[in-house]
Amino acid sequence: MTPPLALFNTDPLPSNWLEAWSLPILPLIAIALTLLLYLRGYLAARITRPTELPPWRAVCFLSGLAFLWIALASPIDALDDYLLAAHMIQHFILMSIAPPLLVLGAPTVPLLRGLPRIAIRALIGPLLRLRSFHALLRFLTHPVTAWLAMNIAYLAWHIPAAFELTFRSESIHNLEHLCFLLTSIAFWQVVLAPWPAHPRWPRWTILPYLLTADIVNTILSATLVFSGRILYPSYAQAVRITRLTPLQDQAAAGAEMWVLNSIVFVIPAVLITLQLFKPRHLRTPLPTTRQKARIPAA
Repeated sequence: MTPPLALFNTDPLPSNWLEAWSLPILPLIAIALTLLLYLRGYLAARITRPTELPPWRAVCFLSGLAFLWIALASPIDALDDYLLAAHMIQHFILMSIAPPLLVLGAPTVPLLRGLPRIAIRALIGPLLRLRSFHALLRFLTHPVTAWLAMNIAYLAWHIPAAFELTFRSESIHNLEHLCFLLTSIAFWQVVLAPWPAHPRWPRWTILPYLLTADIVNTILSATLVFSGRILYPSYAQAVRITRLTPLQDQAAAGAEMWVLNSIVFVIPAVLITLQLFKPRHLRTPLPTTRQKARIPAA
């Protein structure tokens, strides 16, 4: 017999959803430190790299951090114990909204420049001199690795047994969120390749890269919509806070995932296609992808 949701590690039902913002300490510290490092490094790097780091890059990065906070601290997080549809909105933000915005912020150089000199001298410098570290970076940022990591994380954490574990332990739930965020950042790094990244494959290969990911999303979403049975027993035990039955809630969650994620995959695919069909002399030049970042001298 499945234990009732109340026995799991869930948030209490808020009396006022508009006041249901929380203050998760570890995410707050991580986001605040990342913000400070990025702004410090961005302002320093922009002096010599104004073309590569226009203001819209910083706006994108700050927006990504804002969406990350919304996913983790807003009423969406409070609702996710009671509505699968809300839970999937949270996952959508963590995988398809915050990561591409963070990547569009071209964070590599600003974050490095934002570090204290002692950290660069004692940690970053020695790491960058290691061949094994460069080999590891090449492996982690390879398109195949990034595609597999994101899609395996997406599918694996939505397997009912794994999904139910997130109700039993807040640590496991946080691990799930971290997996979604990091693997999605790697995925979108391949798609967007902001300065100083070097595209690993020809630009046209991003089309199957995106569209095959959308196929994976369609398979999982359709499973939720058309399964005809409740896949996550915890939601059958949850207090009903809307008129949706657990099965209707599951179908709504699948429809959200299907439509919203497909939009996020299709839009860049369309833009890339239009760019590829332009005459070569009219295509937007990408000189910044050919330049390497410089780490500030110690």
